[in-house]
Amino acid sequence: MIALIERPFRRARTQIIRLARDSGAVVMIEMAFCIPILVMVGFAGIELANLTLSHTRVSQIGLSAADNASRIAFGSNLSLPRVREYDINEVFTGVEEQARGMDFKANGRIILSSLERNPDGGQWIHWQRCYGDLDIDSAYGPQGTGATGTGFAGMGETGREVTAAAGTAVMFVEIHYNYKPLVGTKWFGTPRISSTAAFNIREGRDLAGHNGSGTYNPAPTATVSNCT
Repeated sequence: MIALIERPFRRARTQIIRLARDSGAVVMIEMAFCIPILVMVGFAGIELANLTLSHTRVSQIGLSAADNASRIAFGSNLSLPRVREYDINEVFTGVEEQARGMDFKANGRIILSSLERNPDGGQWIHWQRCYGDLDIDSAYGPQGTGATGTGFAGMGETGREVTAAAGTAVMFVEIHYNYKPLVGTKWFGTPRISSTAAFNIREGRDLAGHNGSGTYNPAPTATVSNCT
């Protein structure tokens, strides 16, 4: 009779001891704690990779825009090539194509300036055009900066400014883009990515333009991409 009573208690004791020695539950608890951390690290890695890629894309877009602007050469063999507003807009069309998927127009701005030498031998932003809805101005001044005198050093990093030689021009690009995160702003926010690029024009060019404006806009006229 006593043995019959003790048997269930022995069985329960055995089960308790076996449960105490079982490490399977520990692994499950550890995984429950680790999985959220691993997921967070994974998302952070994806966001960091996308941010790095965006930096590279913005830099490459700026370089391509400056390069394309330096190649503008509309005209005949009987006259120097001219820069038309249509050609400038084509450069910006190329920007939009390269930035496909970035929603660049709404979140970015590219500023294209023609840096030239003024009659006094100083540097001069002869004309300037912009594309994109981001409200930001050129860091070096608007169109017309440095038109007279020699006080304007050029464009670029202080002490290492880009300058134009007499009779030629430098296509200088400033590009800005408000980063669009993939998995939320809590990782890196929405930092502004900025870059600059400069290319000397590839060949001789009519720098005067219509009435001294630096550009032409023959019929059918194109929309002027002013920076206002």
